[in-house]
Amino acid sequence: MDEEDAEKTAFITPWGIYCYKIMLFGLTIAGATYMRAMTTNFHEMIHREIELYVDDVIIKSKRISDHIADLKKFFDRLRKYNLKLNPTKCAFRVPAGKLLGFTINCRGIGAVLVSETGQHYPVSAKLRFLCTNNIAEYEACILGLRLAIDMDIQELLVIGDSDLLVHQVLGEWATKNTKIFPYLHCVQELIKRFTKIEFKHVPRIQNEFADTLATLSSMVQHPDKNFIDPIPIGIHKQPAYCAHVEEDIDRNPWFHDIKKYLEKGEYLESDAHTQKRTLRRLANHFFQSGGILYKRAPDLGLLRCIDAKVASRLLEKIHARTCGPHMNGFILAKKILTTGYFWMLMETNCIKYIQKCHQYQIYADMI
Repeated sequence: MDEEDAEKTAFITPWGIYCYKIMLFGLTIAGATYMRAMTTNFHEMIHREIELYVDDVIIKSKRISDHIADLKKFFDRLRKYNLKLNPTKCAFRVPAGKLLGFTINCRGIGAVLVSETGQHYPVSAKLRFLCTNNIAEYEACILGLRLAIDMDIQELLVIGDSDLLVHQVLGEWATKNTKIFPYLHCVQELIKRFTKIEFKHVPRIQNEFADTLATLSSMVQHPDKNFIDPIPIGIHKQPAYCAHVEEDIDRNPWFHDIKKYLEKGEYLESDAHTQKRTLRRLANHFFQSGGILYKRAPDLGLLRCIDAKVASRLLEKIHARTCGPHMNGFILAKKILTTGYFWMLMETNCIKYIQKCHQYQIYADMI
């Protein structure tokens, strides 16, 4: 910087008066010059395949199938003008984010109908067109309303986390965005199909089910021609290792139905559709050889399935006799697994067994 101009950059601090001896980058035209060069080199790609600001560039694509071609076009242009990229600052296949003030995403919407009995009916969709957050909220609302109409629901309470949508539908807020008008009109027409309908705003944290559906819809790569089955979500009230099949009252072993299904592919006549489906899933984890049923272990080993009578003898033998030092229930169950045996109620039975062991209850703290 010229000495005569240096004093013009002076500034006061608690320690004295200072000035710059070198021109700041923000005060030079280097950034503007570089920006003009980038605009010249990529002028026909800007706002189409790329967005750029000085040395920050985004390569964007409307369809995943076009992204490789767009990247190739960009890299060819870099080679033409001998431009280099910093690989440590490059990121590829970014599904969503905010870069250079541009929001890129693959938006999904979701809605959930909940009956008075607590039954949930989820529905979700993926939007393959450009839209704002407010338009996506209207799309989700219309999706839920149409589902309710298809189910012939007459009275409905609409709960959403979009403050704008709720107040606009109720007529409390004015609608200034012209793109929202057709959506608002569509919602008002759908409202007429109900005998009673109310709208209620809740915080986003209380609408997590619908938000989760929207997130899943945006992440899943939907095929164009195939139908995706609904994803059932169950509730497990106990750990997976505690899941069990009760032994039948006809004194058959707990694996009787599984073994019969593997041998002949038959179900009990009294089995409902859900029970048949559960049996098929269970059978995938078992293997039969020489009339003996084995369970496939996670380490690809085989555990021999035993009935309640054999299990009782094995518990007593391993816990207190030749194999065991009065171990606790969980260790006892693991010990039985390492010896190569399995039954569904194994861990539960082990815990109940040591609770009846007098010596273990006395010396448990010392073991």
